Amino acid sequence: MTEFPKEEVLTPADESHLRQAIRHSHTARERGNRPFGALIVAKSGEVLVEFYNQTKEAQDCTAHAETGAIRIASHTHSREVLMGATLYASGEPCVMCSGAIFLSGIRRVVYALDAKRMRQMRGLKEDYRDLEWSIKEIYQASPHPIECIGPALVEEARLAHQGFWQP
Repeated sequence: MTEFPKEEVLTPADESHLRQAIRHSHTARERGNRPFGALIVAKSGEVLVEFYNQTKEAQDCTAHAETGAIRIASHTHSREVLMGATLYASGEPCVMCSGAIFLSGIRRVVYALDAKRMRQMRGLKEDYRDLEWSIKEIYQASPHPIECIGPALVEEARLAHQGFWQP
């Protein structure tokens, strides 16, 4: 039997922002993309950037929700602002997105669906790892701490994926 990571308890502010990322995952799906959304929120609580996965409509395999948000934020906000910001993601960031988060200077990530649950929803073998490592595993090698909170609001996040991954 598959054992999934325990869900984290969030603050009301984190819940609100994560729900917004989840709403963006529905937008992504409605537009024909994989169902993922993200936003970056400054330490002050100001939403800096919101983005949804645009890989299909942009015909760009790097247009994930997290990388898209970071691409915009890094052009419009200083590294110091990003270092105090939180990235909220409807799904656990992949290896590419984790690298972008690291390079951006963002030091806090809150996510909904974990990679293990997403693998199961996609019908992949439990031992399928390919490049889908846990963000927490990736950041263990970071020279500076990056706080990772998740999974959280799993059932809410799962809704955008229902039926999407079926052949």
